[in-house]
Amino acid sequence: MLYCPAQSKMASIQLDPTLLNNIKFKTVVVTGAAGGIGLEIVRLFESHGANVVMADLERARPAAEALIATLPDPSRVIFVPANTLVWAEMKEMFKTAIKTFGGVDTVIANAGVMESHAVLDVETVDANGDLLEATEASKVIDINLKGTLSTLRLGLHHIKDNDKHPDGSRGSIVLIISTSGYFGGTGVAAYISSKHGITGLLRASQLEATKHGIRVNAVAPFVTPTSMVGGFASQWAASGLPSNTTQQVAQVVATISEDPNRRGACYLTCGPIIREMELTRNALLSQWLGNDVAQLMAGAGSFFASMGGYPLPRLEALQS
Repeated sequence: MLYCPAQSKMASIQLDPTLLNNIKFKTVVVTGAAGGIGLEIVRLFESHGANVVMADLERARPAAEALIATLPDPSRVIFVPANTLVWAEMKEMFKTAIKTFGGVDTVIANAGVMESHAVLDVETVDANGDLLEATEASKVIDINLKGTLSTLRLGLHHIKDNDKHPDGSRGSIVLIISTSGYFGGTGVAAYISSKHGITGLLRASQLEATKHGIRVNAVAPFVTPTSMVGGFASQWAASGLPSNTTQQVAQVVATISEDPNRRGACYLTCGPIIREMELTRNALLSQWLGNDVAQLMAGAGSFFASMGGYPLPRLEALQS
Protein backbone atom coordinates (compact mmCIF):
# COMPACT_ATOMS: atom_id res chain seq x y z
CA MET A 1 0.00 0.00 0.00
CA LEU A 2 1.35 3.42 -0.91
CA TYR A 3 1.89 5.92 1.87
CA CYS A 4 -0.86 8.52 1.90
CA PRO A 5 -0.40 11.72 3.97
CA ALA A 6 -4.16 12.26 4.15
CA GLN A 7 -4.66 8.84 5.69
CA SER A 8 -1.87 9.51 8.19
CA LYS A 9 -3.52 12.78 9.16
CA MET A 10 -6.91 11.09 9.56
CA ALA A 11 -5.39 8.63 12.01
CA SER A 12 -3.84 11.34 14.20
CA ILE A 13 -5.21 11.68 17.72
CA GLN A 14 -5.46 14.89 19.72
CA LEU A 15 -6.07 14.07 23.36
CA ASP A 16 -9.05 15.82 24.94
CA PRO A 17 -7.92 16.93 28.43
CA THR A 18 -11.51 17.51 29.55
CA LEU A 19 -12.09 13.74 29.50
CA LEU A 20 -9.90 13.46 32.59
CA ASN A 21 -12.58 15.32 34.54
CA ASN A 22 -14.62 12.10 34.39
CA ILE A 23 -12.06 10.25 36.52
CA LYS A 24 -13.10 11.82 39.81
CA PHE A 25 -14.64 9.43 42.36
CA LYS A 26 -14.06 6.35 40.17
CA THR A 27 -12.11 3.32 41.40
CA VAL A 28 -9.26 2.14 39.21
CA VAL A 29 -7.30 -1.11 39.41
CA VAL A 30 -3.78 -0.98 37.94
CA THR A 31 -1.64 -4.11 37.58
CA GLY A 32 2.14 -3.83 37.42
CA ALA A 33 1.53 -0.60 39.31
CA ALA A 34 4.73 -0.22 41.32
CA GLY A 35 7.19 0.68 38.58
CA GLY A 36 7.73 2.51 35.31
CA ILE A 37 4.54 3.40 33.46
CA GLY A 38 2.40 1.84 36.19
CA LEU A 39 3.58 4.33 38.81
CA GLU A 40 2.70 7.26 36.57
CA ILE A 41 -0.73 5.82 35.78
CA VAL A 42 -1.42 5.62 39.50
CA ARG A 43 -0.14 9.13 40.10
CA LEU A 44 -2.26 10.59 37.29
CA PHE A 45 -5.50 8.88 38.29
CA GLU A 46 -5.06 9.89 41.93
CA SER A 47 -4.32 13.49 40.93
CA HIS A 48 -7.70 13.60 39.16
CA GLY A 49 -9.66 12.33 42.14
CA ALA A 50 -9.82 8.58 41.59
CA ASN A 51 -9.46 5.82 44.13
CA VAL A 52 -6.62 3.56 42.98
CA VAL A 53 -5.73 -0.04 43.76
CA MET A 54 -2.07 -0.73 43.07
CA ALA A 55 -1.62 -4.42 42.25
CA ASP A 56 1.90 -5.80 42.02
CA LEU A 57 4.16 -8.48 43.45
CA GLU A 58 4.82 -8.43 47.19
CA ARG A 59 8.45 -7.47 46.58
CA ALA A 60 7.21 -4.24 44.99
CA ARG A 61 5.54 -3.10 48.22
CA PRO A 62 8.34 -0.64 49.24
CA ALA A 63 8.14 1.19 45.90
CA ALA A 64 4.34 1.28 46.02
CA GLU A 65 4.21 2.53 49.60
CA ALA A 66 6.90 5.13 48.87
CA LEU A 67 4.72 6.54 46.07
CA ILE A 68 1.56 6.47 48.20
CA ALA A 69 3.31 8.46 50.93
CA THR A 70 4.01 11.29 48.46
CA LEU A 71 0.44 11.63 47.16
CA PRO A 72 -1.84 14.53 48.14
CA ASP A 73 -4.47 12.13 49.52
CA PRO A 74 -2.82 8.78 50.30
CA SER A 75 -6.07 7.45 51.77
CA ARG A 76 -7.41 7.02 48.24
CA VAL A 77 -4.65 4.65 47.12
CA ILE A 78 -3.95 1.15 48.44
CA PHE A 79 -1.36 -1.46 47.54
CA VAL A 80 -2.58 -5.04 47.22
CA PRO A 81 0.00 -7.75 46.49
CA ALA A 82 -1.16 -9.87 43.59
CA ASN A 83 0.59 -11.98 40.99
CA THR A 84 -1.42 -11.87 37.77
CA LEU A 85 -0.65 -15.57 37.27
CA VAL A 86 -2.10 -16.61 40.62
CA TRP A 87 -5.87 -16.70 40.22
CA ALA A 88 -6.58 -16.73 43.97
CA GLU A 89 -4.47 -13.62 44.52
CA MET A 90 -6.13 -11.78 41.66
CA LYS A 91 -9.62 -12.70 42.90
CA GLU A 92 -8.74 -11.47 46.36
CA MET A 93 -7.26 -8.25 44.99
CA PHE A 94 -10.51 -7.38 43.19
CA LYS A 95 -12.53 -8.26 46.28
CA THR A 96 -10.30 -5.98 48.36
CA ALA A 97 -10.83 -3.17 45.86
CA ILE A 98 -14.60 -3.54 46.12
CA LYS A 99 -14.57 -3.89 49.91
CA THR A 100 -12.40 -0.78 50.28
CA PHE A 101 -13.91 1.53 47.69
CA GLY A 102 -17.33 0.05 46.91
CA GLY A 103 -16.70 -1.16 43.37
CA VAL A 104 -14.40 -1.11 40.35
CA ASP A 105 -14.96 1.22 37.41
CA THR A 106 -11.72 0.99 35.43
CA VAL A 107 -9.04 -1.66 35.03
CA ILE A 108 -5.60 -1.01 33.53
CA ALA A 109 -3.88 -4.29 32.58
CA ASN A 110 -0.34 -2.95 32.67
CA ALA A 111 1.76 -5.80 34.12
CA GLY A 112 4.39 -7.07 31.70
CA VAL A 113 7.99 -8.25 31.36
CA MET A 114 10.62 -8.87 28.68
CA GLU A 115 13.08 -11.72 28.36
CA SER A 116 16.72 -11.23 29.36
CA HIS A 117 18.10 -13.94 27.05
CA ALA A 118 17.58 -14.47 23.33
CA VAL A 119 14.69 -16.89 22.92
CA LEU A 120 15.66 -18.02 19.42
CA ASP A 121 19.22 -18.81 20.45
CA VAL A 122 20.02 -22.22 18.95
CA GLU A 123 23.58 -22.46 20.20
CA THR A 124 23.04 -22.92 23.97
CA VAL A 125 23.11 -26.65 24.64
CA ASP A 126 23.50 -29.01 27.60
CA ALA A 127 26.36 -31.43 28.25
CA ASN A 128 24.87 -33.84 25.70
CA GLY A 129 24.71 -31.23 23.00
CA ASP A 130 20.91 -30.97 23.16
CA LEU A 131 19.31 -27.57 22.80
CA LEU A 132 18.12 -26.14 26.12
CA GLU A 133 14.45 -25.34 26.56
CA ALA A 134 13.56 -21.62 26.48
CA THR A 135 11.93 -21.61 29.92
CA GLU A 136 12.27 -17.86 30.34
CA ALA A 137 10.25 -17.34 27.16
CA SER A 138 7.38 -19.33 28.65
CA LYS A 139 7.42 -17.09 31.72
CA VAL A 140 7.28 -13.97 29.56
CA ILE A 141 4.33 -15.28 27.55
CA ASP A 142 2.56 -16.41 30.71
CA ILE A 143 2.95 -13.06 32.49
CA ASN A 144 2.19 -10.87 29.51
CA LEU A 145 -0.61 -12.82 27.86
CA LYS A 146 -2.12 -15.15 30.46
CA GLY A 147 -1.80 -12.50 33.16
CA THR A 148 -3.54 -9.95 30.94
CA LEU A 149 -6.28 -12.45 30.10
CA SER A 150 -6.94 -13.08 33.80
CA THR A 151 -7.00 -9.36 34.52
CA LEU A 152 -9.43 -8.79 31.64
CA ARG A 153 -11.76 -11.61 32.73
CA LEU A 154 -11.90 -10.43 36.33
CA GLY A 155 -12.40 -6.85 35.18
CA LEU A 156 -15.33 -7.86 32.97
CA HIS A 157 -16.83 -9.94 35.79
CA HIS A 158 -16.73 -7.18 38.38
CA ILE A 159 -17.68 -4.28 36.12
CA LYS A 160 -20.61 -5.92 34.31
CA ASP A 161 -23.10 -5.30 37.13
CA ASN A 162 -22.19 -1.64 37.69
CA ASP A 163 -24.80 1.02 37.17
CA LYS A 164 -24.32 2.78 33.86
CA HIS A 165 -22.09 5.84 33.82
CA PRO A 166 -23.24 9.04 32.10
CA ASP A 167 -21.50 7.88 28.89
CA GLY A 168 -23.74 4.80 28.80
CA SER A 169 -21.04 2.27 29.69
CA ARG A 170 -20.65 0.35 32.93
CA GLY A 171 -16.89 0.78 32.98
CA SER A 172 -13.66 0.63 31.06
CA ILE A 173 -10.67 -1.69 30.62
CA VAL A 174 -7.38 -0.69 29.00
CA LEU A 175 -4.84 -3.28 27.84
CA ILE A 176 -1.21 -2.20 27.52
CA ILE A 177 0.06 -3.77 24.31
CA SER A 178 3.29 -2.07 23.10
CA THR A 179 4.06 -1.31 19.47
CA SER A 180 5.66 -4.77 19.50
CA GLY A 181 2.11 -6.06 19.30
CA TYR A 182 2.00 -4.71 15.74
CA PHE A 183 5.63 -4.48 14.59
CA GLY A 184 7.96 -7.37 15.33
CA GLY A 185 11.30 -6.54 13.80
CA THR A 186 13.49 -6.38 16.91
CA GLY A 187 13.85 -10.14 17.35
CA VAL A 188 12.64 -10.15 20.97
CA ALA A 189 10.59 -13.24 20.24
CA ALA A 190 8.75 -13.99 23.49
CA TYR A 191 7.85 -10.38 24.23
CA ILE A 192 6.73 -9.71 20.66
CA SER A 193 4.68 -12.92 20.52
CA SER A 194 2.97 -12.15 23.82
CA LYS A 195 2.15 -8.60 22.79
CA HIS A 196 0.74 -9.79 19.47
CA GLY A 197 -1.39 -12.08 21.60
CA ILE A 198 -2.75 -9.13 23.57
CA THR A 199 -3.63 -7.42 20.28
CA GLY A 200 -5.67 -10.52 19.48
CA LEU A 201 -7.20 -10.41 22.94
CA LEU A 202 -8.29 -6.81 22.34
CA ARG A 203 -10.07 -7.86 19.17
CA ALA A 204 -11.52 -11.07 20.58
CA SER A 205 -12.94 -9.34 23.67
CA GLN A 206 -15.19 -6.89 21.89
CA LEU A 207 -18.26 -9.09 21.49
CA GLU A 208 -18.41 -10.06 25.16
CA ALA A 209 -17.45 -6.60 26.42
CA THR A 210 -20.10 -4.89 24.30
CA LYS A 211 -22.73 -7.34 25.57
CA HIS A 212 -22.01 -6.14 29.11
CA GLY A 213 -21.69 -2.45 28.26
CA ILE A 214 -17.95 -2.33 28.94
CA ARG A 215 -15.44 -0.46 26.79
CA VAL A 216 -12.19 -2.36 26.16
CA ASN A 217 -9.41 -0.41 24.47
CA ALA A 218 -5.62 -0.52 24.38
CA VAL A 219 -2.49 1.60 24.29
CA ALA A 220 0.65 0.58 22.40
CA PRO A 221 3.61 2.63 23.71
CA PHE A 222 6.73 2.91 21.59
CA VAL A 223 10.13 3.25 23.29
CA THR A 224 9.62 4.54 26.82
CA PRO A 225 12.46 5.01 29.34
CA THR A 226 11.77 2.20 31.82
CA SER A 227 13.88 -0.75 32.95
CA MET A 228 13.06 -2.52 29.67
CA VAL A 229 15.12 -0.05 27.65
CA GLY A 230 17.98 0.38 30.09
CA GLY A 231 20.37 -1.42 27.76
CA PHE A 232 20.05 1.11 24.96
CA ALA A 233 18.46 4.24 26.44
CA SER A 234 21.50 6.51 25.99
CA GLN A 235 22.11 5.33 22.43
CA TRP A 236 18.45 5.87 21.58
CA ALA A 237 18.52 9.40 22.96
CA ALA A 238 21.68 10.15 20.99
CA SER A 239 20.08 8.88 17.78
CA GLY A 240 17.51 11.67 17.78
CA LEU A 241 14.62 9.24 17.44
CA PRO A 242 11.50 10.21 19.42
CA SER A 243 10.45 8.45 22.60
CA ASN A 244 7.79 8.69 25.27
CA THR A 245 7.98 9.72 28.86
CA THR A 246 6.12 7.58 31.37
CA GLN A 247 3.95 10.61 32.10
CA GLN A 248 2.94 10.88 28.43
CA VAL A 249 1.94 7.23 28.30
CA ALA A 250 -0.10 7.59 31.47
CA GLN A 251 -1.92 10.57 29.95
CA VAL A 252 -2.83 8.52 26.87
CA VAL A 253 -3.98 5.57 29.00
CA ALA A 254 -6.17 7.72 31.22
CA THR A 255 -7.68 9.60 28.28
CA ILE A 256 -8.67 6.52 26.28
CA SER A 257 -10.10 4.96 29.44
CA GLU A 258 -12.54 7.87 29.70
CA ASP A 259 -13.40 8.40 26.03
CA PRO A 260 -17.03 7.31 25.50
CA ASN A 261 -16.48 7.08 21.74
CA ARG A 262 -13.71 4.49 21.91
CA ARG A 263 -14.42 0.76 21.82
CA GLY A 264 -11.86 -1.68 20.46
CA ALA A 265 -9.41 1.12 19.70
CA CYS A 266 -5.66 1.09 20.22
CA TYR A 267 -3.53 4.22 20.48
CA LEU A 268 0.09 4.02 19.41
CA THR A 269 1.98 6.65 21.37
CA CYS A 270 5.50 7.92 20.71
CA GLY A 271 6.24 11.35 22.14
CA PRO A 272 4.24 13.86 20.06
CA ILE A 273 2.91 11.11 17.78
CA ILE A 274 -0.41 9.47 18.72
CA ARG A 275 -2.16 7.29 16.14
CA GLU A 276 -5.23 5.07 16.31
CA MET A 277 -4.33 1.64 14.96
CA GLU A 278 -7.28 -0.78 15.13
CA LEU A 279 -10.04 1.28 13.55
CA THR A 280 -7.59 2.56 10.93
CA ARG A 281 -6.59 -1.01 10.07
CA ASN A 282 -10.23 -1.94 9.56
CA ALA A 283 -10.87 1.12 7.41
CA LEU A 284 -7.91 0.33 5.16
CA LEU A 285 -8.59 -3.39 4.83
CA SER A 286 -9.88 -3.10 1.26
CA GLN A 287 -6.76 -1.17 0.20
CA TRP A 288 -4.56 -3.72 1.95
CA LEU A 289 -6.10 -6.97 0.72
CA GLY A 290 -8.85 -5.93 -1.70
CA ASN A 291 -12.59 -5.29 -1.56
CA ASP A 292 -13.39 -8.99 -1.81
CA VAL A 293 -11.44 -9.80 1.34
CA ALA A 294 -12.89 -6.77 3.16
CA GLN A 295 -16.41 -7.90 2.26
CA LEU A 296 -15.59 -11.49 3.23
CA MET A 297 -14.33 -10.45 6.66
CA ALA A 298 -17.30 -8.12 7.22
CA GLY A 299 -19.71 -10.89 6.27
CA ALA A 300 -17.96 -13.41 8.51
CA GLY A 301 -18.01 -10.95 11.40
CA SER A 302 -21.74 -10.40 11.00
CA PHE A 303 -22.34 -14.14 10.72
CA PHE A 304 -20.58 -15.02 13.96
CA ALA A 305 -22.04 -12.00 15.77
CA SER A 306 -25.52 -13.23 14.84
CA MET A 307 -24.66 -16.55 16.51
CA GLY A 308 -23.41 -14.86 19.63
CA GLY A 309 -19.82 -15.78 18.78
CA TYR A 310 -17.89 -18.68 17.30
CA PRO A 311 -19.51 -22.04 18.22
CA LEU A 312 -16.76 -23.75 20.19
CA PRO A 313 -15.67 -27.32 19.38
CA ARG A 314 -14.95 -30.06 21.91
CA LEU A 315 -11.46 -31.29 21.09
CA GLU A 316 -10.05 -34.53 22.46
CA ALA A 317 -6.76 -32.83 23.29
CA LEU A 318 -8.54 -30.64 25.84
CA GLN A 319 -10.52 -33.39 27.54
CA SER A 320 -7.68 -34.98 29.50
